[in-house]
Amino acid sequence: MDILIVEDNKELAGLLCDFLRGENYTVFAAESAEKALSLYERYGARLIVLDIMLPGMDGFGVCKKIREESNVPILIVSAKTAKEDKLCGLDLGADDYIEKPYDIDIMLAKINGIFKRRYGADEIVDGDICINKISRTVCKNGVPLEMTAKEFDLLLLLIENRGRTLSKEYIFGQVWGSDSFSEQQTLTVHIKWLRQKIEDVPKSPKKILTVWGVGYKYESV
Repeated sequence: MDILIVEDNKELAGLLCDFLRGENYTVFAAESAEKALSLYERYGARLIVLDIMLPGMDGFGVCKKIREESNVPILIVSAKTAKEDKLCGLDLGADDYIEKPYDIDIMLAKINGIFKRRYGADEIVDGDICINKISRTVCKNGVPLEMTAKEFDLLLLLIENRGRTLSKEYIFGQVWGSDSFSEQQTLTVHIKWLRQKIEDVPKSPKKILTVWGVGYKYESV
């Protein structure tokens, strides 16, 4: 998904979801920290819009938990306006802090800015691999590689999260979708195909590594 909204006010969350979907973002909402962490672990997100005052674990706890294993952008949106709260959120790793009530156009501008800065590059170069996100092409040492749509999506997901271990469930949800009728075995097959195309020695991979019992990660070589 593009954006995970963590907000216990269902009306506010619903309005923000509708607005962002109208801007062509894919959006999910969670009303508690526990549900948010579960959704993120399973499906991931490219941005988290995070309220602080939540039932149970608060937003600061969510931010701290996510920062233990991910650098996903986090935008805190809260009615807590004290300087100490803002500093706490930023110290925990939030990318920005917006006070409620907020102007929806300012909110959208900040979200668009985060996406442009983090994901806006048309081309990703990592060693001998070059990915063009506009033409959806991949080259190795300047030589074009034939890629299916799913192989491209899988490689892009891995390389955008290089150095980070991604669970099989997360990868499958991102590439095939939670409602897909495919089985997770297809992920194993696609990993094998990708290794055959981008690894120097596919049977001894250096880029796409298996993390046993968890999933896979991409390492720069």
